[in-house]
Amino acid sequence: MMCLQDDAIQKIQKMNITEKFNVLFNELDHCTEIEQKQKIEEIREIMDEMDEDEIESIFTINNLNKIGKMIEEKNMTLDRAILLSKHIGYCKALTGAWSDHYYDSELSKRFEKMIVEEDEKKEEKNERLLVDLCECHLITSKCFIPDNVIVICMLHLLKAASNKKENEETQKEVEMALVASSNIWYWVEIKQERYINEIKEIIEYHQKRHNLSRFAYQSAWDFLINRFNFDKRLGGMIMNELHFVREAVKELEDLTRCVDWKKKKEEMSREEAKEANVVKRWIRTLKSFFEACNLWNKELAGLVSSVVNVFRVAKDSHREICRRCIHSLKEAAISKSVKIEDLLKSRSMDVVFEELHQPTLSDEINLYCFRFFEGPSRKLEESTDDEIDEAKRKRLKRNVFEKMENEGFEDVIISFEEIFSFLVYKFECTIPGYSTDYFVNV
Repeated sequence: MMCLQDDAIQKIQKMNITEKFNVLFNELDHCTEIEQKQKIEEIREIMDEMDEDEIESIFTINNLNKIGKMIEEKNMTLDRAILLSKHIGYCKALTGAWSDHYYDSELSKRFEKMIVEEDEKKEEKNERLLVDLCECHLITSKCFIPDNVIVICMLHLLKAASNKKENEETQKEVEMALVASSNIWYWVEIKQERYINEIKEIIEYHQKRHNLSRFAYQSAWDFLINRFNFDKRLGGMIMNELHFVREAVKELEDLTRCVDWKKKKEEMSREEAKEANVVKRWIRTLKSFFEACNLWNKELAGLVSSVVNVFRVAKDSHREICRRCIHSLKEAAISKSVKIEDLLKSRSMDVVFEELHQPTLSDEINLYCFRFFEGPSRKLEESTDDEIDEAKRKRLKRNVFEKMENEGFEDVIISFEEIFSFLVYKFECTIPGYSTDYFVNV
């Protein structure tokens, strides 16, 4: 019997990480309680080693329905189902994996029904269960959650995230609540009074006491910047009271020092991989910030520079992070809040030129690069900024023109002109269709 068990263990060890997950996951509903507990712990450890593509491969409607069925048939306790579901969602959020299968699953319907029923109880409401269910529900889905359920979840999660006890268990609970809250996507409109005091206090308390993990702190900002897309009134508080730009620059500087960027993803330690994923999330948050921001301050050039620095350290081994950096820089270039001087000072143009000169480029990167140069071109031709006199505008035009000329931009952009219409069709976007629209005329 022992030999058979040893053979099974050796067989699992030889499998790739996704195969190991599938074997253990498929055994969950026909094993003893003790074995099931052990397998769930093994599954959680396996998921901690997975990257974005591997998480997407296991985040299937069949697997989600299987968890729901095990709860229904009492082959798994609700506590264990919650533990497993939360960890799947946590890894999905951390790696940036994208999948909407959860919404169509029986597990989603079960959790949503339980959330509403528990919240409507007048007496003996189980707050811990509510928080757990809300975390499971939000952290595994980005779309299609009804507004009333989002409000219920957000209120309970921000309350949980406001816990100031300083111990490891509380920190993990706070992190999970903030990560789940940050998964409320930017197109969901929520009234300020439902969240503003809580999230502001969470951020300010961390700035004084440093009580949050890096992932939790990034998630708190992610939640707030997502609200910024709908409510531009938040701009003053975000920029001037909570000092988002300064905080984001500091976090990215600290995080980039924690990672050996020469290593590929599969060579990194678990902690390094987590920090690299948090960097990737910050870059996504900055992209959303540049989209929404309509205020300028002198620190913005430093924020754009921080994205450039991440691109520099990641360019050899982490192309997905580089792609996100170019996307973020594109949003900065076309943003009304970022000035031409900020783009020049940050050396963001150098990075985009480097990408355009690559022998092979994805269509998506091409699109971002073209949109980037559309930004300064339009700003210099159409700017109504009264702070820039005509002499200064001419100097800026000359500086940008010389930069483009030195990099051979005209030849590059002309060589791509034939694919402009294809990119417009493929990405359903609007970009200038003629190469001259990207040039700066002096």
